Amino acid sequence: MLRKSNFKKSRNQLEGFSPNLQTDKPYVPQELCTSCPSCKAMLFQNDLEENNGVCPKCGYHFRLSARQRIGLICDENTYEPWDENLTPKDPLSFPGYGAKLKASRLRSRELEGVLTGKASVGGVPCAIFAMDAGFMMGSMGSVIGEKITRLFERAVKEKLPVIGFTVSGGARMQEGILSLMQMAKTSGAVKLHSDAGLLYITVLTDPTTGGVTASFAMEGDIILSEPGALIAFAGPRVIEQTMRQKLPKGFQTAEFLLEKGFVDAVVPRKELRDTLSRLLRLHCGEV
Repeated sequence: MLRKSNFKKSRNQLEGFSPNLQTDKPYVPQELCTSCPSCKAMLFQNDLEENNGVCPKCGYHFRLSARQRIGLICDENTYEPWDENLTPKDPLSFPGYGAKLKASRLRSRELEGVLTGKASVGGVPCAIFAMDAGFMMGSMGSVIGEKITRLFERAVKEKLPVIGFTVSGGARMQEGILSLMQMAKTSGAVKLHSDAGLLYITVLTDPTTGGVTASFAMEGDIILSEPGALIAFAGPRVIEQTMRQKLPKGFQTAEFLLEKGFVDAVVPRKELRDTLSRLLRLHCGEV
């Protein structure tokens, strides 16, 4: 009796055989292109970089690193880093935290999940911080809180406005209460900056959630956001599981929050530099 196994193809590969040559689909190295999460279009990395990380087909905003954001917004060769050598420790000896910190440093090439410093935007000096999703999803630990607090305190001394780019999954659970304390600490620094009559502009990017949203992210005098950014305290999945109700479409997106008055404007990335420059000059009385 003939069996199905009799018709199986031989597993012995011919000399010089390449599976890529036997397929009808073109072979494109992964490092040359990426798929848009929104419209699923295949985009060349060079084209995406030239468009500042925005899909040219649907306008989806890809995440940028902290250094990419600073390079995109600040005037050329004006960025001066502050407190760049502060590094996180493992105060609670949390299992696996040291390995995660090491992996995050290798992945992001940064010592922590935020860069702080001084720069000029449109010719106007300002203090600036940018969080980095590549470092433990921008989770706020004690060093992030310390760097942002120091930035606001120094901005008060130098009478500088502050621009902040936020991206975070919330407080860093590996540091426990030390992480949660940063919410009050940074909020106090923001209050001192506000009492000095200085401008604070926040730019919320995808995602801005948890303790960062509940503190300095939503305390700006002017709150901007990139299109489609998720902005929330608790994420939609947590809310649905708690309330056992389906949330409206687009719930907690930047556009939804703009409609409800939590965000002042949703600004596409290509217009962000000009918008920030105009706001700074307006605050300085130059417009």
